[in-house]
Amino acid sequence: MAEDTRPDPEKLLRQIEKSRRGRLTVFLGPAAGVGKTYAMLLAARERQAEGMVVVIGWVETHGRQETEALLAGLDRLPPVESERQGTRLREMDLEGLLARPPQLALVDELAHTNVPGSRHSRRFQDVEELLDAGIDVYTTVNIQHLESLNDVVAQITGVKVRETIPDSILADAAEVRLIDLSPDQLIQRLQEGKVYVPEQAQRALRSFFRVGNLNALRELALRQTAETVDAQLTDYMQEHQIAGPWPVKERVMVCVGPSPFSADLIRTGRRIAGRIKGDLLAVSVETRQGMSAENRARLAGNMRLAEQLGAETATLYGDDVAHVLSAFAMSRNVTQIVIGQPLHGPVRDLVRPSPVPRLIRLSHGISVHVIPGQAQVRRPAAPPASPTAHRPWPLRSFLEPLLAIAVVTGACFLLESHLTHPELDLLYLLPVLTSATRLGRGPALFAAVVGTLSLDFFFVDPRYTFTVADARYGFTLLVFLLVGLLISHLTARVHEEAQSAKAREARTHALYRLSRAIGATARPEEAAQVMAQEVCDLFDKPGVVLLPDERGQLQVAAEITAATDACGTVQLAPPTPPAWFDENERATAIWAFEHGESAGSGTETLSGASAIYVPMKTTHETWGLLGLLPAPDQGRLTTDELHMLEALAGLTGLALERMKLTADARRAELLSQAEAFRQALLDSVSHDLRTPLAAVIGAATSYLEDAAAYDAEGLRRLLEGIRDEAGLMNSLIEKMLDMARLESGALSPTFDWCDMQDLIGTAVAAQESLLAGREVTIDVPEGLPLVRCDFVLVERVLSNLLDNAAKYSPPGTPLEITARHTDGAVELAVLDRGPGIPPAEREAIFGKFYRLKHPGGPGGTGLGLSIAQGIIQAHGGRVWVEDRPGGGGTRAVFTLPLGEEQPGPAPETQAAESA
Repeated sequence: MAEDTRPDPEKLLRQIEKSRRGRLTVFLGPAAGVGKTYAMLLAARERQAEGMVVVIGWVETHGRQETEALLAGLDRLPPVESERQGTRLREMDLEGLLARPPQLALVDELAHTNVPGSRHSRRFQDVEELLDAGIDVYTTVNIQHLESLNDVVAQITGVKVRETIPDSILADAAEVRLIDLSPDQLIQRLQEGKVYVPEQAQRALRSFFRVGNLNALRELALRQTAETVDAQLTDYMQEHQIAGPWPVKERVMVCVGPSPFSADLIRTGRRIAGRIKGDLLAVSVETRQGMSAENRARLAGNMRLAEQLGAETATLYGDDVAHVLSAFAMSRNVTQIVIGQPLHGPVRDLVRPSPVPRLIRLSHGISVHVIPGQAQVRRPAAPPASPTAHRPWPLRSFLEPLLAIAVVTGACFLLESHLTHPELDLLYLLPVLTSATRLGRGPALFAAVVGTLSLDFFFVDPRYTFTVADARYGFTLLVFLLVGLLISHLTARVHEEAQSAKAREARTHALYRLSRAIGATARPEEAAQVMAQEVCDLFDKPGVVLLPDERGQLQVAAEITAATDACGTVQLAPPTPPAWFDENERATAIWAFEHGESAGSGTETLSGASAIYVPMKTTHETWGLLGLLPAPDQGRLTTDELHMLEALAGLTGLALERMKLTADARRAELLSQAEAFRQALLDSVSHDLRTPLAAVIGAATSYLEDAAAYDAEGLRRLLEGIRDEAGLMNSLIEKMLDMARLESGALSPTFDWCDMQDLIGTAVAAQESLLAGREVTIDVPEGLPLVRCDFVLVERVLSNLLDNAAKYSPPGTPLEITARHTDGAVELAVLDRGPGIPPAEREAIFGKFYRLKHPGGPGGTGLGLSIAQGIIQAHGGRVWVEDRPGGGGTRAVFTLPLGEEQPGPAPETQAAESA
């Protein structure tokens, strides 16, 4: 069958999306001072000479004269300036670049962290937005800023780099240019002051810029550039359907099977790859013929050995082993293949040909190493543990074809007078098809043979004998047998392909289902339950999910109880661990958790344990363990099952890490809010509380020092001033206490039926001194229903709105208070004729300690509206501000929901009405 050479639709879509983005060119260097910015500016001047519009978004020359000289003639966008804690800060004008926009933008220092409050927190995010807008970008970065190399660089140099960029930035770059300089030249530039100022240069020479460090960083940069170019080469070959291989980088592929000799092949491949400094791949091919439990266990051990030796492992599927291996080798640009010479003799090759000769023919341009096996490994395989270990065909699997053939034979006797002999032959193919589809290859072959004999015995002359009088019938029966065997083989093959595809689909769907379900979890216990359920559905084996407690001790977070035919139950946090999870199992689990490696049954570590323990591991930490108890007759998990377990554990580990990071971010946010609250509280105490306190102390001191200077009127004014200032202090303290109660949840309303007319009257009376000289209009319609609320708290909210309206509107201007019934609630509003509130600040004013930035505006703590919002929300309502209808002022509104039913009149009122 000809290969399908049509392009991959997904790749075409990626190419289309990529063509819409700008091209990213990264100037990569091993360390600062090698000339990345200089090289970038030289390249930019060349593009400008070619007619391209080039704009400098951000360039750091560090005072180097030769670099600054290259800026002449290049359009440079002015930076955006901001002030933070008394310091003027400058940042790249991203919006200016996007508004221009140039064909090529120069953005230096890709790993830079932007000024707080910028559009993006990191500069590489700015570059991503420029690329999405179709703008080409030149940028610079040092190798130590690559995220995957962060710990390696820290180990080499002893310096932990805080600013890193994702590896995907470099992987997606259209071009990576390595800017290199020898350590001696770089140290000379450092000593000449061309990299840092003298004092900083001396510190750098003693720590980071040592010859050993620089050589190691150079090697990292060279390797990273080579890997990036190699990935681009592979993508190019795949996009243009080039079979390859192009031997630009050595890759050794070892063909691994269940034979004990495969371990020697893996070691041979490791030695070859080590000598040529190449990558090592270990590949196994799973056919539909299946294998015994012992062979599966041996194959799993061989693949684990390959992983331990640093190989990338892969499991392929297909019956044509040579074709599958050669296609994979071509796709991965493999240069050398290591495969074992078959140990069986030439007679076996007639029945099942070796894939080695055909692999050599198909592997054009690839060196194939055929390694002969050793005599000591030529031993017959041990017999399977049970008669059904290879293919479990019970007696029923052969009785069903016999019954089907008997039914077909009876039908043929009934229809013999109406059908011709070829038509009767076709009826005997039905048991072959059904057996191959339902029962597998063995019963189907059995049905083909028995069907041929039945056709010969019952319907071929002479009847009821196995002899054939006419040679033509003998040929027909032979053809019928061959067709039956072929159909049984093909049907069984298709059925097995469907089963294999179904199994792979189930595993892929399980990963997808787990990734979706676990993304919605908020607690580790929920994540443990989700993963335990997926493992239960997929493997149907007993197991446990172990998570560390507050002290770091492993505890059973979920238990998997397997059933006979389907998954059993998943129990969360059982009071006692399962019976099989004894001290030996716990010790194995603790070792796996502490070392971040799989341990237990089927592994090379603590293999005496009953279960296998797979860590939920991320890059930085192990978050828990998944323990699975294999079936007693299985012994160990297959490679596919182990990889599936690792994938499930990895996904859960990422989810647990996300929860931890979210919790840390929340704690950091709370600490930041607490710090802001503390600072704002100190500011308020130092200003808003000290001002009236100083006035009270000053008035009292003045009277005590010269009481005779005050007549009755002067004394009255003095006492009124003390009263007013003390009232301000009392109001401030009440607001702080209210905010503290709101923060702690101790402020709970006492609900009762309230009349809005009484509430408005009380609030206006409380603000009588503040409202003096103003006309206050109150509009409350008759029949307004009673509201179930806390009279004191809501009156405090209305008083606060009146206070703000009086403070932020011109003296003498009128105020309005309205109330109306709307949508199951009562709406109260305070309207003033002040300058209004900008739309951008209408949400912010309800934050703690927020004050409007009106020039010469009144002071305050900025707590009033925040407290008002908390009180109204506790009542189930909401509060907001908007423009006054008709303009020229602000309308502050809050709503209170009505009770389910209005109270009836009091008994005294009923008696009075009846009288």
